[in-house]
Amino acid sequence: MKTALFYKHPKTLLNKGSGFLSDYTHSLNPYTGCSFACSYCYVRQMPVSLFRDQPWGTWVDIKQEAGNLLRKELLRAKSKGKVTIFMSSATDPYQPVEQKEQVTRSLLEVMADDPPDFLLVQTRSPLVRRDIDLLLLMQDRVRVSMTVETDLDDIRKHFSPQAPPIQARLRTLQLLAEAGVPTQVAIAPVLPSSEAFAHRLRPFVNRVCIDDFYMGDGSGGKRTRKLGIASLYVQLGQEKWYDPDAFQLVYERFVRVFGKEDVYLSQKGFAP
Repeated sequence: MKTALFYKHPKTLLNKGSGFLSDYTHSLNPYTGCSFACSYCYVRQMPVSLFRDQPWGTWVDIKQEAGNLLRKELLRAKSKGKVTIFMSSATDPYQPVEQKEQVTRSLLEVMADDPPDFLLVQTRSPLVRRDIDLLLLMQDRVRVSMTVETDLDDIRKHFSPQAPPIQARLRTLQLLAEAGVPTQVAIAPVLPSSEAFAHRLRPFVNRVCIDDFYMGDGSGGKRTRKLGIASLYVQLGQEKWYDPDAFQLVYERFVRVFGKEDVYLSQKGFAP
């Protein structure tokens, strides 16, 4: 699918943390829109998507001069107190266009020079490995949260065919771990997976966050229902995985491998 690119000059970058992100002072989105176009993305039901006359996943707004703008906003925010940042809440900071545009890297360069109290980088892209040098400069003030919603790539292809392959994400987790970058896995949303899932992840991370449509879409699952996601489970004959209690099976499997103290649920797992 071809992605239409638009170049924008935003007036602000840092948004006040609220709702699901109330543990953070700010959220930060290098882009608007996301070409990964995951079928279950809750942003599809948010105004940024609903009021756009183009289907979600077919367009991306690229924020120009983002580094210079963040430098000013970060300085102002830090003068008022503690600053914790979630990047990103409504886009993937490492979607394909980042390879060329490097908006996310420009933001990390600013934060490496003047670190916030904490930064969480939420992505499903192997491209994050490119910025290991900057992530290391922030030491324990940063955590990379890599989405790995299943260990079965055929399941990934069914729900998010334009997202990166599972094996590439696992390889990236290995590289992050070897470099010493603080990392966690976000199983978000919970998709059908194998009994070996936890064992496949154990060599690379010691922290896991599990989330689903009901806990994590900000509306108790209502946004997701409007997307018709249930039909994708029906096509696979996997309706049981769409049940509100489905996460319990995955949670129990991971607790047996990681221990209860290292497996978090929903909002708590994404907190600083």
